[in-house]
Amino acid sequence: MTMRVSYFSNLKSLFRGSPIRRNTRVSRFHMQSLGFEEGKYETLELDEDTQKDLEIFQSQSGGTSLFKFYNRTVTHGGAQVLRHRMQNPFAESDKIRHTQESLKFIQQHREEYRKIPFYISSRVERYERDPLMFITLKNPVSFVLGSLRLKIFDGYHYRRIHRGVQYTCLLVKTLREFLAEESIASPKGELGELIAEIEEIITDTDLNKVPKREIGGGRFLRVLRLDQIFRINNKEHVLRILQLLYEIDALLSMADATEKFAYVIPELLEGETEVRAEGLVYPQITDAVANDLSLNQKDRLLFLTGPNMAGKTTFLRAVATALYLGHLGMGVPATKFAFTPVDRLFSSITVSDNVHTGTSYFLAEVLRIKAVAKAISDGFRVIAIMDEPFKGTNVKDALEASLAVMTRCESKPNCLFLFSSHLIELDEEFDSSNCIKKCYFEAHESAARLEFDYVLHDGVSSQRLGMRVLGDEGVLKLLDVETA
Repeated sequence: MTMRVSYFSNLKSLFRGSPIRRNTRVSRFHMQSLGFEEGKYETLELDEDTQKDLEIFQSQSGGTSLFKFYNRTVTHGGAQVLRHRMQNPFAESDKIRHTQESLKFIQQHREEYRKIPFYISSRVERYERDPLMFITLKNPVSFVLGSLRLKIFDGYHYRRIHRGVQYTCLLVKTLREFLAEESIASPKGELGELIAEIEEIITDTDLNKVPKREIGGGRFLRVLRLDQIFRINNKEHVLRILQLLYEIDALLSMADATEKFAYVIPELLEGETEVRAEGLVYPQITDAVANDLSLNQKDRLLFLTGPNMAGKTTFLRAVATALYLGHLGMGVPATKFAFTPVDRLFSSITVSDNVHTGTSYFLAEVLRIKAVAKAISDGFRVIAIMDEPFKGTNVKDALEASLAVMTRCESKPNCLFLFSSHLIELDEEFDSSNCIKKCYFEAHESAARLEFDYVLHDGVSSQRLGMRVLGDEGVLKLLDVETA
């Protein structure tokens, strides 16, 4: 008869290939979103420049990133899942719809979902992942002798095991109580799949042996038997429950953000690519002015004009952000919003040169247009948002380049484009048969000051304010002062 109290069979193998071995910092929690198993679902592709423009994870303007703005998770694992979701928005209507259904169901039953024991999850995961000693033998006599040795000669490990077992038992018991709530029966969308799997694991595995009462410190044999269940026989099941809980935490965060900001759950359209919005605003502007938008295959391209500071860039950001949130399955900042899911979303708002690669500003603009053209030629559904393209060249080149690109884009089926420009001369070049919608923002001029209402109008703006702004700011007066 052999007694064995062992660590993991090969401690080196535990860290092989891990960030710890590579001397890099890593979180204890590493949970990938269940909805994004590699290659399983189509996702909306956002290139690095678009993510930068939308400020998804980092704000270039010193404000708050979208991730930070919408993150209301209560667990570190949930935050990681939410981040993974925001890195990989859905491109499939069914997946978007399943998330929407889940968020609606959560909003209807939010109080019940507060009973999920998220506060225990980090302690259970720490217990599961820490390299504590454990008893591997099942023979009753060997198990008792090994347990005595561990309890007497390694009290530190036993105390940590005891706490971990208690936390895991509490997690399972609390989940049982949550699942017994009649009011949350038959949850909708992907939430239903998550809840059903948790219930199956708790019911159909050895986790059903978790006692209803708390285990006292004197019942160390019972503690170590449960430790075998939790960390040897059913470790993958416990970790799976945690992963499912983190997924739910991310969904709760999305539902809470949608509720807090009074966002509308978008309508998903089928068939030709289309976007319809009413009362659309940019989410991080207080008391923002709302505007409407409608683009379809008869009006594939929006030609947006108006003076600086009138609201063109903010409006383009609002459209891009709403489309992004809609592909996540979240609510969007509008009173009504409907869209057809697409494969690629491009924005070109904060283009910059790169001295390290020798990329000039104009070349950077051209490369953005090239990326859009490549996606279209590859057969993807594309929505592209371009803020004053070709600023990096002279007016004549910019006019010719804009006309050449825009007239080609507006002929591409199942794609939509939004172009802002100061080149109002383009309007004279557009053919009446073009699928181009023309809108503008304007400023109200008075002797005292300029005023902006940020309201979108139909048509093309001919307003020029450059000299007026120079004068209002006193720039020319300062330059006219004679120096000694």
